[in-house]
Amino acid sequence: MIAVVHHPDYVAEAPRRSNYRWGKNGAIRDFLIEEGDNIGWHEPKQAPRAWLEAAHDPVYVAEVLDARVPPEKERRIGFPVTATVARRAQVVPAGTYLAAKLALGCGFAANTAGGSHHALAETGAGYCVFNDLAIAALQLAREGRRVLIVDVDVHQGDGTAALTAGHTDIATYSIHAEKNFPARKARSTVDVSLPDGADDAIYLDALGSTLPPLLEQFAPDLILYQGGVDPFGGDRLGRLSLTEDGLARRDLLVAELAVRRGVPMASTVGGGYGDDVLAIARRHVDVILRLGRAYREGWKRWNPADTGGVVAR
Repeated sequence: MIAVVHHPDYVAEAPRRSNYRWGKNGAIRDFLIEEGDNIGWHEPKQAPRAWLEAAHDPVYVAEVLDARVPPEKERRIGFPVTATVARRAQVVPAGTYLAAKLALGCGFAANTAGGSHHALAETGAGYCVFNDLAIAALQLAREGRRVLIVDVDVHQGDGTAALTAGHTDIATYSIHAEKNFPARKARSTVDVSLPDGADDAIYLDALGSTLPPLLEQFAPDLILYQGGVDPFGGDRLGRLSLTEDGLARRDLLVAELAVRRGVPMASTVGGGYGDDVLAIARRHVDVILRLGRAYREGWKRWNPADTGGVVAR
């Protein structure tokens, strides 16, 4: 079965003045429930405050946890930080960390939220409150892991790159639309900027030529995958033109590169925007299911000496 991390607080009531589609995480959960025994469910606890403060300024952490974020920061985030939003923000990083720990034991695991790659040290941004990828990666690095964050969202993982810069056991890879948000890009270990309208062929060629050298050079023992589906051509906030097949080939390419090297993977949801919440949630679920199948089919074949288990039985 595929190890999936979910918490009831992921499904939060939409705060006022929010354009973010808060029903997405509930729809992701419901689609995965329909998979029955194919899914093994795991629930995280809240992330310790020390984990949050290892990535973010303690003043900002206190503002979020006390639900007193200043209006100028709420505008950058894109919605008010209520007590409900604060609880969700604290549990999501723990979910990404738990997915990583599960993946280390079985090959692949997925968090049904997360991928909040725009949150910076002193503020959130772009619908991201705390940066779960950076928080989890920093904790895993403290535990002796070499973590590669592979970000395939249409927007650059600026916050993740900034918060992990200089950490020798963390590397960041971002493939994104060059002219999309954020206007001011950070510097990832490897950045791949694509022109507006880039299609499946352009995208996959760029991914296939730039990710393998980083995998070889950095030699991670874990990948955190920001599997945003907003490179899809119909996405409201995307500027690329991937098809459904292109998204699938993207995920399978990364999975094959990782599995062949014996590198476990934990996925997070990332971006996906538009009015059809069910269609967007279905794309997110497809990412989880195809990665789970790829690891199930490839893990034992490429890692026969690994007795730690596989993602599905």
